[in-house]
Amino acid sequence: MDIEPKFIAVDFAELNADEQARRADEFFELLNKRRTVRKYSDRDVPFELIEKAIATAGTAPSGANMQPWRFVVVRDKDVKRRIREAAEKEEFDSYHGRMSEKWLRRLAPLGTDEHKPFLEIAPYLIVVLRINSIEEDGETEPTYYSQESVGIAVGMLLAALHNAGLATLTHTPSPMKFLQEILKRPKNEIPFVLIPVGYPADDAKVPDISRKPLNEIMEVV
Repeated sequence: MDIEPKFIAVDFAELNADEQARRADEFFELLNKRRTVRKYSDRDVPFELIEKAIATAGTAPSGANMQPWRFVVVRDKDVKRRIREAAEKEEFDSYHGRMSEKWLRRLAPLGTDEHKPFLEIAPYLIVVLRINSIEEDGETEPTYYSQESVGIAVGMLLAALHNAGLATLTHTPSPMKFLQEILKRPKNEIPFVLIPVGYPADDAKVPDISRKPLNEIMEVV
């Protein structure tokens, strides 16, 4: 099949060195304050912020430009309750048999367990699904590099939500098939991550942990 590619001029505004450095510093300082939050207020969040953050995530690069992601926003209280019940069942099994002792030791400083009240309290849950195939002209085609593509989009989503002044949590109960069933998603949409979004509770606290310094995560060759 011969397909003639079409191109348009890149929309790129070059910055001077001072502006580049200022933006880089400000963006780092902003994201360096991002923390995973597990205790939420039930205070409402303007839906426009959720929409804009998801639109931002949708600008992520993807393999063959297939954009293999779906973002399902859950705000219905009954659906959130059902998700919590199903997630806590899977988490109970994980904490009481599925996880190795080494894994549990890694989790201990975070103070986590199978109880996930934030799944009901946070005003929104964003369920990110990875589309692993598409149907076109009666044929099934896989999406290319879908795992990597959706991972990049989720990173951009977290940054956008934090930039909008909202708290988040990346929750990955395993297995997550219950999300497909509760949300009635087609079989080609695979749950990737579940993200509660909202404002931290007034008494919210986070673990006293630190991030690795730059010299431990970067090498120059």
